[in-house]
Amino acid sequence: MGRVMTYGMGNKNKKEDIKETNRDANTEAVEDETVQDGPDQGAEPEKSEQELLQEKFDELNDRYLRLMAEYDNFRKRTQKEKDDIYPSATAAAILKFLPVMDSFERAAQFEYATEEFAKGFDMMMQNFKDIIASFGVEEVGEVGEPFNPAFHNAAMHIEDENLGENVVSQVFQKGYKIGDRVIRFAMVQTAN
Repeated sequence: MGRVMTYGMGNKNKKEDIKETNRDANTEAVEDETVQDGPDQGAEPEKSEQELLQEKFDELNDRYLRLMAEYDNFRKRTQKEKDDIYPSATAAAILKFLPVMDSFERAAQFEYATEEFAKGFDMMMQNFKDIIASFGVEEVGEVGEPFNPAFHNAAMHIEDENLGENVVSQVFQKGYKIGDRVIRFAMVQTAN
């Protein structure tokens, strides 16, 4: 296409005509390239319906497997969290009752006014110990046992030839544990 020149019109019309002419030339060039390439060159062959269905099946199956794996991980994670929460909550609750247990043990060291009172007090203390033991709580810190820093807190140290090395010689405050989790360290005196 050639340029169309108009005489007597302003510069504005000339510029618009030139732009329009260039656009037409570009459109023709693109159409020529399309015709030369042809529809079959570079295009993927059409897939059969079975291949398309197989691809869709594979995609959905992959999504399903990923979703199942994600759910399984979620289930395991929540079970682990639940298993970790119970001992922590039990330990926190038992820790609140230990001062009561200490008071019972201190009171048991004194003489009682009557035999009935002593018997009733011992029964009450034993009942309290049984309830705490039902939660899996064990006492730690007995005189004569070897000192273990995982369960004992050494408040004092003495030299005594009658006792072995690193042995608990006196218990100031009993310690308690649930399984391997220490609720309260036993405050002890060690020998040698």
